[in-house]
Amino acid sequence: MSFPSIYLASGSPRRHEILLQMGVDHDVLNIPAPPGEDEPWLPGEDAAVYVRRTAREKAIRARAWVAVQHASVDANRPILTADTTVILEGDILGKPDDEQHAWQLLARLSGTTHAVHTAVVLSAGERLLEDVSITEVRFKTLTDAEIHDYCASGEPMGKAGAYGIQGKAGMFIEHISGSYTGVMGLPMFETARLLRRL
Repeated sequence: MSFPSIYLASGSPRRHEILLQMGVDHDVLNIPAPPGEDEPWLPGEDAAVYVRRTAREKAIRARAWVAVQHASVDANRPILTADTTVILEGDILGKPDDEQHAWQLLARLSGTTHAVHTAVVLSAGERLLEDVSITEVRFKTLTDAEIHDYCASGEPMGKAGAYGIQGKAGMFIEHISGSYTGVMGLPMFETARLLRRL
């Protein structure tokens, strides 16, 4: 199956690896972060709406950035953006600020089932094609020692919900219902479906 050559507007090595697995020819764009709070959650905003909005805003920002780069990038090439959000009881569990915050997030996830939403947006000219993957993940009950060791590994940092399913945290997960690659940060099925729509 052949896919169009695209830009990936994400610094996530996991998203890059997933596109390589899919055989999607792509180059990574390092889009400067906007000023202010990173991906703020708006008052009263539903968590499922938040993840779609942030992925869409990333796409719009990437397209605007490409438009002013002139010869250094191909403004006609599609751009892929994504946002992954961990949702527990209606709350967004974002990336931890520090080790203590990571501990708090993991303690909340311990012994519960949460949802991982990954919204994917493909920007092509004036078109924004969108899709979303929703996966339920059940954590075993974690001991203090397990949380401590995992936090000390540094792995929770930079990850939504303070864990990466593809790393040591895989030992905490009793069951998933949905997309494994969606929990990693880029659902293969939904991404391929968007690329085919082009």
